[in-house]
Amino acid sequence: MNKRIIPLLLAGSGLLAACDAQQQASAPAVPVVNKADAVAEVNGQYISKSALANLESEIAERSQGQTFPKDKLVEELVQRELLVQEALKKQLDKSPEIVEKLEQAKRSLLAQAALQDYLKTKPITDEEMKAEYDKNVGGANSMEYKASHILVKTKEEAEKLIQQLDKGANFKELAKKNSTDPAGAEGGDLGWFVPTQMVPPFSDAVVALENGKYTKTPIETQFGWHVILREDARAQAVPPLEAVKEQLVPFLQRQRIQTMLETLRSQAKVEILLPKEAPQAEPAPALEPPAADASPEQAAPPADTSAPAEAQPAETKPAEPAADAAKPAEADAAAPQPADAGEAKQ
Repeated sequence: MNKRIIPLLLAGSGLLAACDAQQQASAPAVPVVNKADAVAEVNGQYISKSALANLESEIAERSQGQTFPKDKLVEELVQRELLVQEALKKQLDKSPEIVEKLEQAKRSLLAQAALQDYLKTKPITDEEMKAEYDKNVGGANSMEYKASHILVKTKEEAEKLIQQLDKGANFKELAKKNSTDPAGAEGGDLGWFVPTQMVPPFSDAVVALENGKYTKTPIETQFGWHVILREDARAQAVPPLEAVKEQLVPFLQRQRIQTMLETLRSQAKVEILLPKEAPQAEPAPALEPPAADASPEQAAPPADTSAPAEAQPAETKPAEPAADAAKPAEADAAAPQPADAGEAKQ
């Protein structure tokens, strides 16, 4: 038999192996497995069909749907059982280190079970999915815009440029001569983007303009002062709700679980016993407002992978639930330039 898959299966199965050991060490709590419900017998110990099903599910998840022959998976379970029996024979389950790890495995499983039970009792409804779809896929994000801008340091500079435009000056020529943004070399062209790819003052100004019109007052953002020309607008091809349901459900589940965790925390008495660390010098921020020669493209926000990628919905800062799903998502500083367009131009 080809044993090459065994290291692969064992490599990611520390938690499961620990649970197997815990079950063996706590024999009275382990359900009795009948021979009719077993796939193998190892020294009188039956390996259940459910154990095989769980392993199949684990492997499919870890290998993105790849499957392995059942005989190889059964052999994996047999090897695990042999190792568990050997560990119990040597009373390794009684060593302080293993006892602590078993307790950690137990608590991790219980935390996961609490999350799964919560989602089972409070499933995401069709109405919630429709509301999230309308909010993040439709609305402003159903339109995309093509615009150019001139970025300068001061409001006074921007006002002088608007005066020149009012007298008939060419927008793109002014951008090439005056814009501190690298896009100025292309006449300030920002390409096509949806409003949520821009900081709000910039996107709000673009949406409010008519095609072919420029802003009559300077627009301020963290990058400086902008004069914006809206060149065109068009409707996006919005995917149907059914096409994005699989992406909406985990997105909404993370929001729901974050609310659950916040509620539990507010109702609990929590005391942090870890001593406070001495204040350290603050590190430089990941993204600083750019200098005169900095590019707004470099600070464009990343796409929110929690929501449907097809329509790039508005960023709602969802939070991941506990146990690999409870970490709050982070949002980078945004700039008036689509991430994909910025990267293409650099």
